[in-house]
Amino acid sequence: MSESGEVRPEVVDAIVGVLRGGDPADLPPGATAAEKAAAKDSYLSEFLAERGKRDRQSKAWELLLTRSYDEPPTWQQIFDDLSPDVHAQLGHLYDALPAGAQEEYARRFGIPSAV
Repeated sequence: MSESGEVRPEVVDAIVGVLRGGDPADLPPGATAAEKAAAKDSYLSEFLAERGKRDRQSKAWELLLTRSYDEPPTWQQIFDDLSPDVHAQLGHLYDALPAGAQEEYARRFGIPSAV
């Protein structure tokens, strides 16, 4: 057991794995408070990043689906129906767009420089 306050990355990774839903039997014995705190910080950081990405994805879909279609639309059809001001907003959300929407955006406008 590490008493000097050193944080063993393999222990932190194991704890994070359990926090993500892994088997509690995988918890290493003798994890220090510092290692537990580091694992908690890592897990929460990942969780918040994922939540931010989901929020961006939701916003992208909200912008993309402005109307209903009788038949499943192509990405080209969806982009044809968008107003020009939406194109700029989608550029800011490029990384959160579905792959097909990214391809159509890049075909029409290029890949945004911020990506």
